Amino acid sequence: MRKNVLITGGTGFVGRHLTQMLIAQGYSVSILTRNKKSNTKDVFYYAWDVEKQFIENEAVYKADYVIHLAGENIAEKPWTPKRKEAILSSRALSAQLIYNSLLESNSKIEAFISASAVGIYGAINGQAICTEGMQPANDFLGLTCQKWELAVQPFADQGIRSVIIRTGLVLGKDDGLLKKLSPIFKYRFGSALGSGKQYMPWIHIDDLCRIYLEAIQNNEMSGAYNAAITDNTTNQLFSETLAKVYGYKLWLPSVPSFVIQFALGEMSKMVLKGRRVSNAKLKTLGFQFEYENLENTMKDCLSR
Repeated sequence: MRKNVLITGGTGFVGRHLTQMLIAQGYSVSILTRNKKSNTKDVFYYAWDVEKQFIENEAVYKADYVIHLAGENIAEKPWTPKRKEAILSSRALSAQLIYNSLLESNSKIEAFISASAVGIYGAINGQAICTEGMQPANDFLGLTCQKWELAVQPFADQGIRSVIIRTGLVLGKDDGLLKKLSPIFKYRFGSALGSGKQYMPWIHIDDLCRIYLEAIQNNEMSGAYNAAITDNTTNQLFSETLAKVYGYKLWLPSVPSFVIQFALGEMSKMVLKGRRVSNAKLKTLGFQFEYENLENTMKDCLSR
């Protein structure tokens, strides 16, 4: 029988691409959703409600692996106190629901794989290259990612191989960062943000999905891994490269930091601050990134 992968957040940007890749690799996929769809021969939909702590237990019972992507979008709305609480609790509560369902059904899974973000190292500009062994930052981004990752610990305590994927900025055509920026840059209104010196750790959607596939198939994977390209991409370089892909040079001045701060409030730290990260831990496993050149990555994403 085919192995089954249960995905939370399976209808999102990463989840959609990952589902396609898993099916191509011979897996069946189960997706937890608040709005059920019709099943196909490869994809099965199950209802859940995190607030009510309800889940169709069959989803967990049939799963061989769980990939946990679900959670409030940290960049979707301003960081009001209520929004912050929703962001902080969303992944932890959903992971707890899956964990409780596993215990109640006495089910066994081979691995629990959870999304996190390179934001765990904080919204702090600096030259240091962050590795998985560094302590989490104590700002909102760092504390949020730390809480997401602590929700994985109960699975590890049960002897389940547990993997955490600390993701950078995901580049793809149909969603994510490029979808937001493309209309602006396509019509030659692109510019750098703030000082432009803030680092932007990025990753191609295909490479990210291949990392999740590696986490399923490679029993040596355990603990946290940075999923981003190790380079010196700053916001200035990112903006210049995207403009180049569209056939022009940046001509507009950078957007002043105070304008971004006024528009986004505390959330402005996400675009005005950034850290470099190391992917050496992944590479020691033998994983090879297919997309490490920013310009070629942008061209690939925007030509699809």
